[in-house]
Amino acid sequence: MPKTQNTAVMKWLYVFVFVVAFLVVFGGFVRLTRSGLSIVEWNPISGVVPPIGQQAWVDEFAKYQLTPEFQKINSGMTLEGYKIIFYMEWIHRLVARLAGFFYAIPVFYFLFKKMIPFKEFGVYFVMGALFIGQAFMGWYMVYSGLIDRPAVSHFRLTIHLLFALSLLALALWTALGHKFGFPDTSKPSKWSTPSKFAAWSMGLLLLQISYGGFTAGLKAGHVSDTWPLMMGKWIPPNLFNSWVNLFETPQTIVFIHRWLAWLGLIAVPAAYYLVKKLNYPKEIQIGLQWLIGVVVLQITLGIWTILSYVNIVVALTHQANAILLFALAVYFIHRFRALDAK
Repeated sequence: MPKTQNTAVMKWLYVFVFVVAFLVVFGGFVRLTRSGLSIVEWNPISGVVPPIGQQAWVDEFAKYQLTPEFQKINSGMTLEGYKIIFYMEWIHRLVARLAGFFYAIPVFYFLFKKMIPFKEFGVYFVMGALFIGQAFMGWYMVYSGLIDRPAVSHFRLTIHLLFALSLLALALWTALGHKFGFPDTSKPSKWSTPSKFAAWSMGLLLLQISYGGFTAGLKAGHVSDTWPLMMGKWIPPNLFNSWVNLFETPQTIVFIHRWLAWLGLIAVPAAYYLVKKLNYPKEIQIGLQWLIGVVVLQITLGIWTILSYVNIVVALTHQANAILLFALAVYFIHRFRALDAK
């Protein structure tokens, strides 16, 4: 990790974290509007410009008409209807390109001005690699929905999401280092009980987010619009009759996603009790109180998403709050480790 603190770099990283979070939520919007498969080619350069002229639109629509999504779901779509979903995905890709510039231009400026010393450039290079990696995974995901079925691979969707969250976490962690100081890594510090607890909680959160990605990719949220019962039962039959169900069967995946969240509601109050007992700084205790509220809100939004049969506004709010929850988890691990190092 870097050693040199800089306020300008910190502010840039905070804004970059917000940009990445916005991209994730906008990607959810594109998915929920079934716009993500409207552009069937990945042209990083020429794709900046949308079709110009009637013939260009006709040609682009003809490519879309060859896809499984058009043939199996949108066969009655007109050219005008196609333009709507095209522009949604085009804006998504344009914003992603602009986000790339928002990363590249400042980081090289800071490097040139030596506000980021060259010997500390490694972490920023990894950020760039993660950004490029999630972009490639985004196209790899889209490509999976253009072959034989009108949906993307839920595995590729989840990996694409985890790439983005890894980028967000690294940028936020580095920004927090610029704000609070970078620990001396030459003297490894032991992991305190709160730090270990926070790390295990992060693992649980990432598992829950992964199952959220599976749920989104398989559209498993539409399996049942009732809660707490699912298809009229607390535990529907045949959910776990094969290990494959854990990764492939919509009913099993959404069932796990529904109930795994409640472990978070247990974990965060337990963490609060622990830090209060150990007399951690007041701001940490207050922060965990707020985190409990965010977890409660996340579960409430999840239930509301089910009952609303995946209303787009509710679902996107649920997704945005999940990103906030993830960012707060990164923050608390950072603060706990900083206290460990003292």
